[in-house]
Amino acid sequence: MPSSSKARQVVMALIEAAEGEAEGKVRAGAIVDLGSGWGSLVIRLARKYPDRQVVGYELSLVPWFVSLCVAKCLGLDNLKLYRRDFLKADLSSVAVLVCYLFPGGMAALEGKLQGELAEGRRCLISNNFALPAVEVERVVRVDDFYRSPVYLYWV
Repeated sequence: MPSSSKARQVVMALIEAAEGEAEGKVRAGAIVDLGSGWGSLVIRLARKYPDRQVVGYELSLVPWFVSLCVAKCLGLDNLKLYRRDFLKADLSSVAVLVCYLFPGGMAALEGKLQGELAEGRRCLISNNFALPAVEVERVVRVDDFYRSPVYLYWV
């Protein structure tokens, strides 16, 4: 399910806010979209941050291929799109993680992050779904019909 434009705006604003607060909290590194789908967020991130590595992971063939084609057409050299399971990827050098996963995916991600805690901290921004057992830093309600939550964590 693609993020709504209002949810994307909130996620982008939280990235900016988190990076402003990040001094001493998070190390520099890539921005990674876990489950990048059709590319609606990851492509915007790559355009907004041309000097940063932006990575998307997506398992579904058609959405991955469409986002790959759009990224190539836009010449986004800082964007890498992988058709693979992010749970099998090394996320230890990532600075910012963004996701829009289902509750089971959030539980799996929580387990992965607990197993990969390395030096430094990273920011996780999740659209609509919370980590089951991690204390949230901030919740922003999207100005939409459902008042959808977007969660900010330091992990």
